[in-house]
Amino acid sequence: MTDIYTVRLEPVGVEFEVEEGETVLDAAFRQGIALPHGCKEGQCSACKCVQLDGESELLKYSTFALNDMEKDSGHILMCRTLAYSDIEIELLNYDEEVLSKSIPVKQYSGKIVDFQKLTHDIRGVQIELDAPLKFWAGQYVDITVRTEKGEEITRSFSMANPPSEAQKLSFIIKKYPDGRFSNELDDGGIRAGADVSVEGPYGMCFRREEREGPVILVGAGSGMSPVWSILNDQVACGEDRPIYFFYGARTQADLFKLDEIGAVTETCPNVQFIPVLSHEEEGNGWDGERGFVHEAVDRRLKALGIDGEGDVYACGPPPMIDALTPVLFMHDFDTDRIFYDRFTPTSGSSGH
Repeated sequence: MTDIYTVRLEPVGVEFEVEEGETVLDAAFRQGIALPHGCKEGQCSACKCVQLDGESELLKYSTFALNDMEKDSGHILMCRTLAYSDIEIELLNYDEEVLSKSIPVKQYSGKIVDFQKLTHDIRGVQIELDAPLKFWAGQYVDITVRTEKGEEITRSFSMANPPSEAQKLSFIIKKYPDGRFSNELDDGGIRAGADVSVEGPYGMCFRREEREGPVILVGAGSGMSPVWSILNDQVACGEDRPIYFFYGARTQADLFKLDEIGAVTETCPNVQFIPVLSHEEEGNGWDGERGFVHEAVDRRLKALGIDGEGDVYACGPPPMIDALTPVLFMHDFDTDRIFYDRFTPTSGSSGH
């Protein structure tokens, strides 16, 4: 019989069970307790906290996420921690709203029903599930598919559809040179009709409700996926907030979904779409924003006089997030109004 222990979270006073051989983070997910997390693999430090009491063991992790000095002072990574007794943990960062909106992580079966080539390196994929998946706009799932050669690939992808479409999920995926999932799609190793298993939802970068001020969406590459979900969910909720939707790309050929975006801006005058091109040649008929997306965000926030009001959802590659962060701090945005999803190329099972 499997031993079961109790995990107590301070300062929130939440308790849940963890089974022998199960990480603290997985146990929380299973029971619908949304704890801070990122990679789920011991590579980032998002789930770092302090163990106050009890016996535990840490599975293999990166010292970038938890250095030896931190480990010696009782810090742990919840995604790597196995309990050997009841344990007490002090959370270093937590969000009462997130804890109150937790959705249990579950496994679903489904099929790939369609996919599209949206640009030279962006793909659209649709998956139909055997049961509805409850999630918040901006969250992601882990998708496992078996290729024609019988090889299993697991990747993390954010939903592009709003939560109202709970059984047929859409994803926008960037093709990397060594990205096995996207390359197998292109080469016919993963076909429409392929069976998939889907686990989730995960992710802390989801739309917050009933807030004041503008909604600022910033995406690049496949960061369009969660941003598109958040945009459509925000429009559908009926809140009367201005929405500024920035999307960074290299050239006009890298823009997509323009008809759908046009339909939203036409029916919703509170939505402004601001595409930003970094490598568009002069004389190509482009009269929109040029440069990098964080520069355009800076210029537009200055012009609008927006300093720290509203919520920012930024989804895209790490260089975009790293460049945007100081811009937002210079405009007086508090960290609790900024939500990031940093898309890293596939390493192990992660990478959107």
